[in-house]
Amino acid sequence: MTADLIRGVRFALVTMLLFGGAYPLVVWSLARTVLPHQAEGSLIRNADGEVIGSPLVAQPFTDEAYFAPRPSGVDYDSAATGGTNVGPTNADHLAAVRERVAAVRARNGHAAGAIPADLVTASGAGLDPHLSPAAIALQVARVAAARGETTEAIDRVVAAHTEAPTFGVLGRPRVNVLRLNLALDAAFPRRAMSHGAGPTHD
Repeated sequence: MTADLIRGVRFALVTMLLFGGAYPLVVWSLARTVLPHQAEGSLIRNADGEVIGSPLVAQPFTDEAYFAPRPSGVDYDSAATGGTNVGPTNADHLAAVRERVAAVRARNGHAAGAIPADLVTASGAGLDPHLSPAAIALQVARVAAARGETTEAIDRVVAAHTEAPTFGVLGRPRVNVLRLNLALDAAFPRRAMSHGAGPTHD
């Protein structure tokens, strides 16, 4: 029995060292060598080298000159990723959706017509960085007015940042909200972004 116990302890130690230490270290080292940007979270930095976000994680945009992201069930907290865990018929969920629909209509001057679901419902992770082209299109007029540009000019930037389905078949067309907002600032320079209005990092 003692021999079996010793053998079991040795096996546990070896597997912990291999799969809890050596394997992650090898994968991390390989990723850092082959894909260093992605391995560090695909972080985006400003001209001063400060991190302002990642295209993998949604963040709030409150300034009228920016496209708003999908709602978050965790207040865009990347340390608390998760959904709201309520079903589509839940009373609280329905009330929240109605409030969001009203807010989207008021903010974007969209008095009638359907509202894209991804503008009024949170994703499963609460940090979805993408929106559908329809959700982006609904906001174009507001963003154009805030920037003093034509809707055609904003549409051209949107079209340039609309991603096709992966491999042409997986998923649907989508737009990364952070990349789009940064592209707008590059195309149409404006006043410096205030904290909480544009791409920020706490």
